Amino acid sequence: MQWLNSWESFVKVVETGSMAAAARRLDCTRAQISKQIGDLERAFGVRLFERSTRKISLTPSGEIFHQHALRALEAIHSTEVAVRNMGDAPHGVLRISASITFGRMYIAPLLPIIVAKYPDLNCELVLTDHLVDLVEENIDLALRLTKTPPEDAVARKLVHMKRVICATPGYFAAHGEPRTPHELAHHACFSLLQLNESRIWRLIDAQGEEVSVPVTSKFLFNDIDCVMNAVLAGHGIGMLPTCLCGPALARGELRKIFDDLEPLSSLGRYLYACYTPNRVRVPKVRVFLDELEKLFNPQPPWERPEAA
Repeated sequence: MQWLNSWESFVKVVETGSMAAAARRLDCTRAQISKQIGDLERAFGVRLFERSTRKISLTPSGEIFHQHALRALEAIHSTEVAVRNMGDAPHGVLRISASITFGRMYIAPLLPIIVAKYPDLNCELVLTDHLVDLVEENIDLALRLTKTPPEDAVARKLVHMKRVICATPGYFAAHGEPRTPHELAHHACFSLLQLNESRIWRLIDAQGEEVSVPVTSKFLFNDIDCVMNAVLAGHGIGMLPTCLCGPALARGELRKIFDDLEPLSSLGRYLYACYTPNRVRVPKVRVFLDELEKLFNPQPPWERPEAA
């Protein structure tokens, strides 16, 4: 299937904007990419790219070929996935993506359980707080906390990711406990730096009424573990997900306030399992989804009594 390599090279040139960048992505030489593009142009009898000293751009023929090449390569990829996963027994490599903290705490401990049940299955857990491309990075299933699940993937809602406003008993003893949300403006308040909530906390009551409170702190973090550590150290009040702070709440190391209000986050309220449509019936994905259902239902692990 020598033609397939040429088609993939063509698509990578379009994606990256140059033959040199495509060669780096495909781990080959620029000369190989140039030869493959030249072979395609000779085979079709048309120029696919307009070349200049500064950039490379598609010709009208190249634009048409690019559209069809993308669909053809996706169809081939879907066929490979379907054929490799024939049969009911999970096997092969299952690649999972999750955020760093959540994946470390709750997904990594699942992997030994899964491979013990299914000896022909290997698991790879990719921990990152960045959005992954399911196709480009060959991810079978990504766990995403999001307001807007991707439209080009299957998104299965797994669990409500609650947040609370909390601090240590020692902090409240030293600085006082806010009686109304607006009193938060007089305290050091911690949440993730890169989100809007690092400056404005939005809280909603049972009737759907929302209150917005400006918050500040002398130092902030883009890492949720650092936020948790600052709150545990008594430096201020935090907006934290219960999947992270639940055990500390159960042990009495933290105390939550405003039980009648739910903190809102730009990340959304639910964790989703996201995977491409061609993996809906793949056994390795199915068994992992089954394990996730057992993990989160009827109660997620951070809300169980033994969490402490």
